[in-house]
Amino acid sequence: MQGEWAGVPVGPDVWETCRELIPERSVFAFLAEHREALFPAGMFADMYPSSNGRPSYPPQVLSTVVVLQVLNGLSDMEAVQELRCDLRWKAACGLGLLDGGFDSSLLTYFRRRLQHSRDPHRLFTAVSQVIEATGILRGRHRRALDSTVFQDAVATQDTVTQLVSAIRRVAREVPGGTETVTARCTGHDYLAGPGKPKIAWDDEKARAELIDALVTDALRVLAHLPEQNLGERAANAVGILALVAGQDVEPADDSDGSDGRWRIAHRTAANRVISTVDPEARHIHKTVHHQTDGFKGHLAIEPETGLFTAVALHPGSGTEHTEGTVALDLLADETGPLDVFGDTAYSSHTHRAALNTAGHQVFCKPAPLKPAVPGGFTLDDFHIDTAAGTVTCPAGHTIPLGDQAGQYLQRKAFFGELCTRCPLRDRCTRNKLGRILTIRPHHDQQAAARSQAAADPHWQAAYRRWRPPVERGVAWLVAHGNRRLRYYGALKNDTWLHHRAAALNLRRLINLGLAYTDGTWTIAPATS
Repeated sequence: MQGEWAGVPVGPDVWETCRELIPERSVFAFLAEHREALFPAGMFADMYPSSNGRPSYPPQVLSTVVVLQVLNGLSDMEAVQELRCDLRWKAACGLGLLDGGFDSSLLTYFRRRLQHSRDPHRLFTAVSQVIEATGILRGRHRRALDSTVFQDAVATQDTVTQLVSAIRRVAREVPGGTETVTARCTGHDYLAGPGKPKIAWDDEKARAELIDALVTDALRVLAHLPEQNLGERAANAVGILALVAGQDVEPADDSDGSDGRWRIAHRTAANRVISTVDPEARHIHKTVHHQTDGFKGHLAIEPETGLFTAVALHPGSGTEHTEGTVALDLLADETGPLDVFGDTAYSSHTHRAALNTAGHQVFCKPAPLKPAVPGGFTLDDFHIDTAAGTVTCPAGHTIPLGDQAGQYLQRKAFFGELCTRCPLRDRCTRNKLGRILTIRPHHDQQAAARSQAAADPHWQAAYRRWRPPVERGVAWLVAHGNRRLRYYGALKNDTWLHHRAAALNLRRLINLGLAYTDGTWTIAPATS
């Protein structure tokens, strides 16, 4: 049952009695005046469909607390403590001086209702509707895109810890799992409690025997669980055990290859699960030399106002979650063609072609070409005529371009013996068979983009002017310790990211002069 305002505050109304103490044009003062207009009770009706039971706390108050919580990077307990003791929070939520607030668990229940509702991002949607009503983005046709890494809320687990944890979880969650683990597992006492097995960890042979025993136990559990229909938690437990039992191990080398022993694999599994506590967290390489564990957040902002127009959070690996792929989703709700600004992560030929097809003008920095020889010729030093199917090298040799072949419909040019006595060979290739060029689809568009980025003053000026502001948006998102996430799983953290962006947008709008007059949202900059 949806809660309603009690009508009379507990003790003196903080906003009425302490108005002079609340800074003007602050988020606190704005919410004190306009929280009902920003978050009307009707926008939460679908979250409370039942008319039975005890009324919940008014969702307008909970929404206001969530906005202030994510704006200041606080935990649930810290947010409730602020609500009890800080006059600004009480004023923003419409509480009386003696109002003790509520238990912090209520914020967890409220977020859970949001996450499983028809619109889990409704707070972000509400602020976006205010932005649209003010018309502040009208005529602003630029969007800057970027991504950043958010660190997960769990510790990365090694293979041994994951196997032990996954088997213990099956015993705990799956009906009949405890009996199966007790009867079939010999490598470790999984029911004794958490922690690693006690072995001589500096003994390589002991470690190898432990890995073999743990993997064997996992496979035995999976093979001998009772046949039954499993609920969501039990099915997830079985799925995680099957995953961790295979992602980091491989058959051990032996004389005949048939004794069924296992060892740590001499490779890293693609899309590797790094923790059984949060199976969606991943290893993320933001750069070649910088690895972080967690999730990747994506954002689109209007660079002149600094307002977030869209955000998203996904596991940090997988081709479906690359910057270029997510970019199309970030721009999906835009109503007209845009100037899209991004770094090299958004400039692949497929994503550039998709943005062009959608009618957008692309200002994404092309990835630099790598020469086959340091300081030598790159692809752009060759004259490539894809229509005629010919390639001319810097030395003037012209050869035909091969037909399309392979998964990516690439075309290749083999110079072969022409490179044998070529005076430019040292600057072109070290391949004994001569230079081989690989021409991919959309080569002409990519070559034109590189040429434009290198020689067009208008393109360069626009990129330098409108691309950097997105870095400021990233800095706002991760300020106050918010790079470290507080929740498990992509769904919860994506909801948090939308709340964070909504709160930052609201603060930005207030700084720009947001006002609510006669039922209309307007931007009225303060006069000096």
